[in-house]
Amino acid sequence: MADAPFRRVCVFCGAQPGADPRHAELATALGRAIAARGLGLVYGGGKVGLMGIVADAAIKAGAEVIGVIPEALMDRELGHGGVTELRVVPSMHVRKQMMNELSDGFVVLPGGIGTLEESVEIQSWAQLGIHGKGLVYLDTDGYWTPFFALLDRMVEGGFVQPRHAGLALRADTPEAALDALEAWSPPAITRWMTKTET
Repeated sequence: MADAPFRRVCVFCGAQPGADPRHAELATALGRAIAARGLGLVYGGGKVGLMGIVADAAIKAGAEVIGVIPEALMDRELGHGGVTELRVVPSMHVRKQMMNELSDGFVVLPGGIGTLEESVEIQSWAQLGIHGKGLVYLDTDGYWTPFFALLDRMVEGGFVQPRHAGLALRADTPEAALDALEAWSPPAITRWMTKTET
């Protein structure tokens, strides 16, 4: 990351606010922290759930906010009309590709299957060397602990290399998450397997 300017952070998070009010507070704090550093926010484009909360906080704090939402979800997730730019795309795949292209790093807030799917695909792309950007799970209350336990199990089972499990970072404050992204340097070798590995 040292060779390129760090300008925008992509946030993956739930389209629901969740049962724990601390998660909404965390989304607000992250949106404000992104703006405080002069960074832009890239996110899923909705105005509901944690998506809407992090976007609203970043907007109110003066950040550039770019939403990327598939046509099929415009009605379901209610596209945010107050963002700097709302890009409507034809599919989920195009959404993730565009979010990657627009961003210099990724933060994952609590969320459901969609949030998990987006973040795991981004980690897979890093493992394959498709990008060299940091990925941080923002976790103040252990929400993502089961996911990291699963990563450990994958390593133990011989399906994930330890260095690839390490592509998923963890932080307990928005500031620590942003620090980790700005300091991130990808491993020299990111391919899953070479001829000398089994």
